[in-house]
Amino acid sequence: MRVIIATMKIQPDTLQHFLFEHAPVRGERVHLDASWCGVLECHDYPTVLRQMLGELTAAAVLLAGTLKLEGSLLLQMQGNGAISLLVVECSGDLQLRATAKWEGELQGSLTELFGDGRLVITLVQKEGKPAYQGVVALDGDSIPEILQNYMSISEQLETRLWLAVGENSVSGMLLQKMPDEAEEDTDAWSRLTQLTDTLQNNELMQLATQDLLQRLFHEEDLRLFEGKPVTFHCRCSRDNVAQMLRMFGVAEIESILTERATIEVHCEFCNYCYEFDKVDALQLFSATAQLATSETRH
Repeated sequence: MRVIIATMKIQPDTLQHFLFEHAPVRGERVHLDASWCGVLECHDYPTVLRQMLGELTAAAVLLAGTLKLEGSLLLQMQGNGAISLLVVECSGDLQLRATAKWEGELQGSLTELFGDGRLVITLVQKEGKPAYQGVVALDGDSIPEILQNYMSISEQLETRLWLAVGENSVSGMLLQKMPDEAEEDTDAWSRLTQLTDTLQNNELMQLATQDLLQRLFHEEDLRLFEGKPVTFHCRCSRDNVAQMLRMFGVAEIESILTERATIEVHCEFCNYCYEFDKVDALQLFSATAQLATSETRH
């Protein structure tokens, strides 16, 4: 196996790309530490939910890495069961945030926990460009299987995902078959995915990317690229909350303030609380008010 860089230690919060030299297959490996802990610090998730949200977070980074994004990728799993929502957002520059909604004890399979569920994948472009959204039923018994089925059927891209979640970190690997009319190695996709199926969770969590690739593909020629950093970042701001409150209208805001001294709005991602008292609320609807642009918190 030939690689272009050497790494003796696992690289935290890093996405790395690799290509097979003689096969139309590309791959990625991600390992998240501080960025995943940033998600966990915002909410106290049950163990089952941490596992699912960790897998979806690693998958979102891997899938975002396959795209040339100027905006962000949103993965949402919605249902009418005990778990009503899992959502992860990853930007083109690999800034992520994630959250979940649930009620009661979480027992049963993924299908049972979500009930009548669906997967929503949204590509949010910069201003002026239309967003793309795909919505499908939750077809599969695991998050990798659901995403693989979506990519194969909706995007017509053969994609495989291997995901692992630890106490304070998550890790994942992706292989994707690329279109190639002059494909000579017709068994490459089957061979490479079968080799990767031998991967153990502890290897995915603990081995550096070069060691991982050496373990799986020592007879293949591939090229490993420099890693890209991944960070936790919430885009919430006071201005964004103010715009949302304006949508309620003056009457509704005044009605709320007759019952309480302040309006409190918690960000569902980072759990930060924004407070608006009566003076703040009046300024929201003042034709002459100039709200100062506030920076995002993270």
